[in-house]
Amino acid sequence: MDKAYIVISAIGADRVGIVDDLSGIVAEAGGNVEESKMAVLGGEFAVMMLVAADEPSAGALEARMAKAEAALGLRIGVKRTAEAPRPEGGRPYCVETVSLDGRGILHAVSAVLRKRGINIEELETRTERAPLTGAPLFRLRADVVLGPGVPVTALRRELEELQTGQDLDVTLTPLVPARMD
Repeated sequence: MDKAYIVISAIGADRVGIVDDLSGIVAEAGGNVEESKMAVLGGEFAVMMLVAADEPSAGALEARMAKAEAALGLRIGVKRTAEAPRPEGGRPYCVETVSLDGRGILHAVSAVLRKRGINIEELETRTERAPLTGAPLFRLRADVVLGPGVPVTALRRELEELQTGQDLDVTLTPLVPARMD
């Protein structure tokens, strides 16, 4: 039987039990959480899940999530999707920045990547206090896939220009699979 893929997003006031509530609905409907990202952002808890299920279970899951929204006090989105295609010849890299916090850093980095046609697979940012001084630091980490036509040296040069113009520390590192010894 064919698998159906569903992306479920949920956001609501942070409280104990949200993950259990949502994963319980998925399990009861016959779905399987294949990937997920969850975080407390301000006072809100945000969830993104990729769920796989057979077609009858997927329909049941969609109906259950619609009913659960009010009961759980969450804003829930449900969207059908397809299995993620793997790009041919793509090279995985990690872009990381650290700097004093300021406006437009995420936009500046993402604009360089977009200009080169580089897809962001995963991205996380956070603001934290610097040791000793307590100054606000902004950190960005993006896992990206460079297509076969993207020259790494040209990308490095553009990131170095961004580093100078935005007063950032930027690193571009190839992602290699962990060794299985």
